[in-house]
Amino acid sequence: MAESTNERPQGPIATRVQHRIRVPEHVPMAELLGSADEILRSIERGFASVDILVRGNEISLDGPAGDVALLERLIDELGAVAASGTTLTPDVVTRAIGMLTAATASRPADVLTMSVLSSRGRTIRPKTVGQKHYVDAIDQHTVTFGIGPAGTGKTYLAMAKAVQALQAKQVNRIVLTRPAVEAGERLGFLPGTLSDKIDPYLRPLYDALHDMIDPDSIPRLIEAGTIEVAPLAYMRGRTLNDAFIVLDEAQNTSVDQMKMFLTRLGFGSQMVVTGDVTQVDLPGRTTSGLRAVQEILTGVGDVSFCWLTSADVVRHRLVSDIIDAYARWDTTRIAAASSARDSGHGRGRARR
Repeated sequence: MAESTNERPQGPIATRVQHRIRVPEHVPMAELLGSADEILRSIERGFASVDILVRGNEISLDGPAGDVALLERLIDELGAVAASGTTLTPDVVTRAIGMLTAATASRPADVLTMSVLSSRGRTIRPKTVGQKHYVDAIDQHTVTFGIGPAGTGKTYLAMAKAVQALQAKQVNRIVLTRPAVEAGERLGFLPGTLSDKIDPYLRPLYDALHDMIDPDSIPRLIEAGTIEVAPLAYMRGRTLNDAFIVLDEAQNTSVDQMKMFLTRLGFGSQMVVTGDVTQVDLPGRTTSGLRAVQEILTGVGDVSFCWLTSADVVRHRLVSDIIDAYARWDTTRIAAASSARDSGHGRGRARR
């Protein structure tokens, strides 16, 4: 942000500073403040300790030195976002504040203005630093693993990259697949034909496609083989050339299924594997292929592992809190079980 001046109260006990920012002409003030000052109100809620006064294209700040410095950076980043033509929203403000507070290496403006796919009047873009790193990894590697909890956009962004690659003619087709596994259910118990039984497992992939491609053209693309949506079992024995392949819900693959899938990779193709290792629905003691592959492929070139966290959740803010609460509960439960086993072993030794 261009011009600024500082005025510091005199004396060793001064804790507040006054700071003036002159917004450059290329930054639209109407966008920076928002409709009915909606963006300004969001900034004020994020920095309650700072008094903010706007006159023309000048913003005056008065508050604790650290908060004023952080707020100046926020206004600079939001100005860059607005100047790029990206619409500012309260959610953008909240995410920018989170990135600056976490002192991430990436600039909020770089994250929030990155476009993955423009389709049907809307732009799909990463909303967190973790999501940007994930998208960058897909651009830079042949095989990318996106691992994280629900709501982090790992599947949605992977599919957006697939559609982008198809539109840019980097690949000739898209292959979307999922293992047909659910907790407490088997395909044989579901009503209808085999297609009817499989469809519910693949429905989330179809839903995402409808957000990115004209719904009227999807049946035609599927019929032509340009887009294929199929259960993982249908991948066996195939070599997939010139394709962008997405495996979703990969935590529900066995070790052998994961190996089978990864070895389908053909020339000119790219793979993205997504899943949540805390949501395994495999029966009995079956080892999740997504858990095992992290150890198996560590150090293999052109393979990237991206771990998304609750900080990357882009659903309702409560979803992030719920994920963290479950993580704490799991940690406590595992620690209690370990303590009980150790106590039992100790009693056993004492009896002997």
